[in-house]
Amino acid sequence: MTRTVRDATFDVLRRHQLTTIFANPGSTEIAFLTDLPDDIAFVLALHEGSVVGMATGWATALDRPALVNLHTTAGLGNAVGALATARVNRVPLVVLIGQQDRRHLALHPFLAGELEGLAGNYPVWVRTPARPQDVPGAVARAWHEARTGRGPALVIVPSDDWSAPAEDARIPAPAVLHRADAVDPAVVDELAAMVAGSASPALVVGADADDAETWRALVRLAERLRCPVWQEPFAARAGFPQDHPQFAGHLPAGRAGLREALAGHDLVLAVGAPVFRQYPYEEGPLVVAGTAVALVTDDPEDAHHSPADVAVLANPAAVCALLAARVPERPDVTPPAVSRASAPAEPSDGEPLRAAHVMAALAARVAAETVIVEETPSSRPDLHRLLPARSPLGFLSAAMGGLGFALPAAIGVRMAAPGRPVVAVVGDGSSLYGIQALWSAAHYGVGVLFVVLANGRYAIMDRLAEQRGGKPPWPAFEEVSVGGLAESLGCPARRVTDHAGLVGALDEVVPTLGERSRPLVLEVAVEPG
Repeated sequence: MTRTVRDATFDVLRRHQLTTIFANPGSTEIAFLTDLPDDIAFVLALHEGSVVGMATGWATALDRPALVNLHTTAGLGNAVGALATARVNRVPLVVLIGQQDRRHLALHPFLAGELEGLAGNYPVWVRTPARPQDVPGAVARAWHEARTGRGPALVIVPSDDWSAPAEDARIPAPAVLHRADAVDPAVVDELAAMVAGSASPALVVGADADDAETWRALVRLAERLRCPVWQEPFAARAGFPQDHPQFAGHLPAGRAGLREALAGHDLVLAVGAPVFRQYPYEEGPLVVAGTAVALVTDDPEDAHHSPADVAVLANPAAVCALLAARVPERPDVTPPAVSRASAPAEPSDGEPLRAAHVMAALAARVAAETVIVEETPSSRPDLHRLLPARSPLGFLSAAMGGLGFALPAAIGVRMAAPGRPVVAVVGDGSSLYGIQALWSAAHYGVGVLFVVLANGRYAIMDRLAEQRGGKPPWPAFEEVSVGGLAESLGCPARRVTDHAGLVGALDEVVPTLGERSRPLVLEVAVEPG
């Protein structure tokens, strides 16, 4: 039997552990997807945003690329927002996109697409192979491009390419690519001298510091310096254990608040975070005069656009481990006194639930290794105050800010790490952007707890309109039942309206999160505001 391009591509996928395909199929992918080999798994989602969101969660949990298949213009167009989130979250994806038959593309047939520019600059690499025989090599290169660029790499494949005979030639990509994490000692010496010469340093950490090795190095560094550690605003992940005594909280997203939080520090060392993510725009500098800013990151884009006095483009764990070994201890310095948010008092009988009640109830029950996937803009401050990340990948969010991420991402994380408890905390408005993902959770037996804060409106938008001094033109949507939508998709759901119902449901479900194979939507009625 003649070996085909499809056969050769499957060998590439096996070599790089790309044996689970996240997809919503279309006709241009039939030749690729029909009669998959037994060792290639297929995961269906009912919308392309959910496809990419699930793959993003999967790749995040495993720290390696995931494989996505999209259907020509419609599929890629529907997925662009999710691909943008993957890029900003720095998550590697290999994305195969179906194209019409190569033999009549010149005639612009039905379902042919102008695909190479459709996702804009968010992919780290895009390629349409020149010949069918170039497809396996393009997929191999996409895997390397996705890993190196930390984002989605796209390969556009005309439908007839899969059946073409393969070439007996070497793949034009390395089978193994090693990356050196060594750090120039002279660079670390310069940074260590800067830190050692500071009278009052502060650390700011971000998503790219979220791994066990970097956490250990940062804890050691912070404890030697006896300095406060802040989390950057709007981070996709936590860069430091947020229950540590020196964790000072999340930086304000406005410049005035940022300057106030960092005032009194003559040096701010940002690790794994840009300098500094803000929203909305405010006049004035980021830090007060006399405050130096240094940056350690492995993200070239962050390094290049950050207004820092010194930027070090290197592995944050390696740099911080060396810094912790080289900077002198400060035994005479009193560690910062950090105030901790206390849980709100339990509501009295008849008092409506607020988001803070839900966060406090979760915080009192979930294990330290739980992954909290967040997409509740109006309640995010409550979550940050009351539900700290206590282990790497303890918190996950969409750094891009677009909605529709949390439901599918939580499913992907749990599929990749089936023994790890996963809780998605989502606003009801946010949930509607990715509600189709619940079908996949139910169908594939993914035991995520989805806590949906239901206030029947876009509360964050209402607040912004009020701050603007005007009236919002959009209506509330109190008649929408997220639980009803979940059940229509085959996903079990419950609605709770009081504190007793909330804690009863959590006491029943939370202890099972490590081993459960059924998802549950817990729709919690909360007061707006």
